[in-house]
Amino acid sequence: MRPLRAGFLAATAVTVAGALTGRERWQWVAKPLMMPLLAADIATSRADIAPADRTLLLSSLGAATVGDVLLIDPDDDRRLIAGASSFAVMQTGYAVLWWRYGARPALPVALPRVLAWAGAAVLLRVEAPVLAVPLSAYGATLGSAAVLASDPALAPDADSVAGLNIPDADPRSRLGVGALLFTVSDGLIVLRRLFARGARSRRVIEGVILATYGAAQFLLTDPAAHVRGRTGAGGPDRISAGRP
Repeated sequence: MRPLRAGFLAATAVTVAGALTGRERWQWVAKPLMMPLLAADIATSRADIAPADRTLLLSSLGAATVGDVLLIDPDDDRRLIAGASSFAVMQTGYAVLWWRYGARPALPVALPRVLAWAGAAVLLRVEAPVLAVPLSAYGATLGSAAVLASDPALAPDADSVAGLNIPDADPRSRLGVGALLFTVSDGLIVLRRLFARGARSRRVIEGVILATYGAAQFLLTDPAAHVRGRTGAGGPDRISAGRP
């Protein structure tokens, strides 16, 4: 494993431990390092990543860094809304990447995610109206990126079950799982905000949120998944799986 990605895992572990034990100072030290470590890995990787794709990745991780800092205090609704806005920029960047790699929305993949988004939007409208519009808007960007990341066209040799590519040796086959973990993480943010009351339960849920978030970013930013020619962004090797 490359040192910068190992450093990311270490920073993630400290961040999760800080959340589980209520040591916010640990999070302030480690969490702002997570995305910059992945960005540094992307920037210095020798993988043949198209310049435009590398720029999109770095820009998306920059937006995620801002969101990470804002969400160190997840119980402040103003910071939660601002953090969601930053992550919306990141998700839009990811969606553009998957589109460039040949992914397109497909109804069997999109339908369950649309239903989940609609359910979350209704729940927010009922339980936390002040958060309903900004978090639902963010959810639309999350869902769009997740639908594209789960397109079988990105990993045509991988098995697909229930609209999800099953990870194999091809790093592109792990993008859908990364997007799913991101969805789980963000769904738990909503559930924690609306229903978690005790300090212990809030710490445990926050730890799971951060662990699934870290795993998602680790999979989505693997340089091997973004190699030019492997994904064929914008070129004759573009993956289409029979679709335009």
